Amino acid sequence: MPARRAHLVPQSTHGELAVALAALRTEFAVAESFPAAALAEAAAATPLAPECDLRHIPFVTLDPVGSRDLDQAFHIERGRSGWIVRYAIADVPAFVAPGGALDAAARDRGQTLYLPDGTVPLHPRVLSEGHASLLPGEDRSAYVWTVELDPDGAVTAANVLRAQVRSRAQLDYPAAQLDIEAGAAQEPLSLLPEIGRIRAEQERLRGGASLNMPEEQIRETAEGYRIERRFPLPVEEWNAQLSLLVGIVAGEMMLGAGIGILRTMPAPPPEALREFRDRVAALGEPWAPELSYGEYLHALEHGAVRTPAIMQAAASLFRGADYVVFNGAPPEETVQAAIASPYAHVTAPLRRLVDRWGLVVCAALSAGHAVPGWASESLPALPQLMRASQQRASQLGSAALDRVEAALLRDRIGERFEAVVIEIRGDRARVQIVEPPVTAQCESAGLVAGTRVQVRVVSADIAVGKVELAAD
Repeated sequence: MPARRAHLVPQSTHGELAVALAALRTEFAVAESFPAAALAEAAAATPLAPECDLRHIPFVTLDPVGSRDLDQAFHIERGRSGWIVRYAIADVPAFVAPGGALDAAARDRGQTLYLPDGTVPLHPRVLSEGHASLLPGEDRSAYVWTVELDPDGAVTAANVLRAQVRSRAQLDYPAAQLDIEAGAAQEPLSLLPEIGRIRAEQERLRGGASLNMPEEQIRETAEGYRIERRFPLPVEEWNAQLSLLVGIVAGEMMLGAGIGILRTMPAPPPEALREFRDRVAALGEPWAPELSYGEYLHALEHGAVRTPAIMQAAASLFRGADYVVFNGAPPEETVQAAIASPYAHVTAPLRRLVDRWGLVVCAALSAGHAVPGWASESLPALPQLMRASQQRASQLGSAALDRVEAALLRDRIGERFEAVVIEIRGDRARVQIVEPPVTAQCESAGLVAGTRVQVRVVSADIAVGKVELAAD
C-alpha cells in the first residue's frame, strides 16, 4: 500500500501520545544522537571551494514552509531554441570523508526519518541544516546539473559539475503558488509552471504516471487533535518534475557509461492491470481504453468519494522498487516503471544516502574521468543499506501514524462517523473516516469498495496504535 505521510505540529507532542511515540523510537533503535567522532568530523569539515564559480546565476530554493535541509536550488531560462534548466544539489560528498566516522554513521542511518514528533536526520544538523544546506545568501559548493531542453521539453544535452553557487531566495510552496496565481512571480519561479507542464507531457508520452498521495498534518486545537489532509499544490508537482528530470538524466548517463546505481521498479504484470481495470469499473470509474494509466489517474477528482479506493488500487500496481548496481554490462532491469524511464537518485543527498554516490559517479562521467575508487568499490553495498533503511522507515512511519490516529479517536468511543470503503480483503475492510481522516479496519460484511458507510468507533488503543471500527 502507499506510504501515508504525516507531520505532527510540535506543540501536540505530549501526554500518552508522546509516550507512545517515544517508545517507538526505542523499539526501532532510532539513533537520537551521532557518535562523538562523527560530530567532530561534521564540525571540522572545511571543503575546498570548486574552481567553477556560478554565483552570478540567481538560483532559488522551493520547499515546504520552514525547511532548513535544502538539497536543491533551481534556475530556468529560455534558450535560443528551448530551455536551459540548472539544478544545484548540495555538495554532501565534500563534507563526508569516505571511510570516516561520519560516513559510517550515515551508512547506519540510510536516510532522514520523518516522524510525527520530529525528524531524525541522516547527517548532523550542523551540516544538513547548516554548512551543506543551500540556504539563501550563503556561498555554497554544489553539484550543478545543466540540462538543455527543446521547446517540447525533451532533453537535448546535459552535464553536471561542482561549482560555487549562492541561492537568492528561499521560497515555500504556499506562497509560491499564490504568487504564480496572482501573476506576481518573478523569474525563475514564473517559468516553473511552463517547464513543469511540458515535462509532465513528456511523462505522459513515455507512459509514466505520478501517483501523488495526500499529505497529512496533525494539529492540536481547542477541541483536541486534528488531521488535515491535502493533495500537493500544482507548484509542488511542477517542482517535482525538475527532480525527476535530473534523476532521468542521471540514470541514462550511468547506463551509457556502464557504471552506477539505478532506482528500478518492474512494470505491473498484465493480470494486475486487468484486475485494476475490473476494480475501477466496479467502483463506477472505468478506465477508458484511449487513456493512458497516467491520464486516467490525473483525471480523478481529489474530493470524489471513489478516489481513495481508486488510489489504493493504483498504488498496488507498482511494487518491487529496488536499487540495482552495475559495473560493466547493464542490469537486466533498467527502468523505473512508474516513471517509464531509467532513473537514479541524485537530488537529495542531505536526506538519502545513495544520492552521494550518484552525484560522485555522474560528475566523474560528465567530466570524462574515472569514477573514484572509493565510490566504485562501495557501490555493491548500497542496495542492502537502502533496503534496510527504507524498511525501517516504512515500518516506523506506519506505526507512528497508527498511534496518532488512535489518539484522535481515544475519547470518541461509541461515536459514529461517515467513512469511505477503500478496499475489501476477505472478511476485513479498510475504511477511511471522512472527518477526522483516519484509516482503520472493520468487518467487511455487507460493505462495497468505493461507497460511503457509517462506522462506529469500538476501541482506540494509543499504546499499540490500534483502532477498531464497526459498520452500522
